[in-house]
Amino acid sequence: MRIRSLLPGLARAEQRVAQVVLNSPAAVAHRSITEVADSAGTSETTVTRFCKAIGVGGYPELRLALAAATAGPLAEQERDLGGDIAPGEDLGRVARKVAFADARAIEETADQLDIDVLSAVVTALAGARRVDLYGVGASGLVAADFQHKLSRIGRVALVWNDPHAALTAAAVLRPGDLAVGISHTGSTTDTIDFLAEAARRGAATVALTNYPRSAITEVAEHVITTAARETSFRTGAMASRIAALTVLDSVYVALALRLLDESTAALAAGEEAVRSRRLLGRPDGRRKPLRGG
Repeated sequence: MRIRSLLPGLARAEQRVAQVVLNSPAAVAHRSITEVADSAGTSETTVTRFCKAIGVGGYPELRLALAAATAGPLAEQERDLGGDIAPGEDLGRVARKVAFADARAIEETADQLDIDVLSAVVTALAGARRVDLYGVGASGLVAADFQHKLSRIGRVALVWNDPHAALTAAAVLRPGDLAVGISHTGSTTDTIDFLAEAARRGAATVALTNYPRSAITEVAEHVITTAARETSFRTGAMASRIAALTVLDSVYVALALRLLDESTAALAAGEEAVRSRRLLGRPDGRRKPLRGG
């Protein structure tokens, strides 16, 4: 998980070492540093630099960490279901692979969340005069979902995904406002530009990304990371989206608890407003037959 998240920020030769490790972590745990260097087309020195770049003291420590990470029932599931979906796989196996990827994205995201950063973001949301949310593509869907949740507890939030509209909106932000940029890769230029403009105007800024060394983190005051992996047929719209939703759901619940009286009143008012729009009387939602006439 750590290697995947740091991959885009590594030097090219180190990225080749990372790919060798990610392709077969159990095998690397039993290989020498020379063998790994040869497989990556680089030097033993580069392998050592890679180890330090991911926060491991050296190659012996990397081997021990990989051995621990690739042992046990979960590692067996990972080897069985964690790979790409191949052409011709039966539907049952496809469903298991998708479910496994989504479940792991949620679990790994929760495991690596920085609670102090999360708390700071909740504080910023609680005190914000206005909240602007930026995201394009699948990240735009995440932004829209978060806007909907915030509105249910009475917090004013606006979603911007059109480049001109977003930049215009960011340009009128000021201190006391909050801008949240959502980008799985952290390299979506539109979202980075929106967030940078908001920061330039004095608004507090939050980035939600999968990669802690990506470009968007350079323009954000607070950075929250997810831990989703993307493979063929799941790019952008599946595990990464679910991981981001998990983070923002956590923020939403924490904010609602922080503003408990206000949130409770807003939720009750919303429930009352939509009650008349529901079919009543049967568990399956079908209307009871009208009597008479």
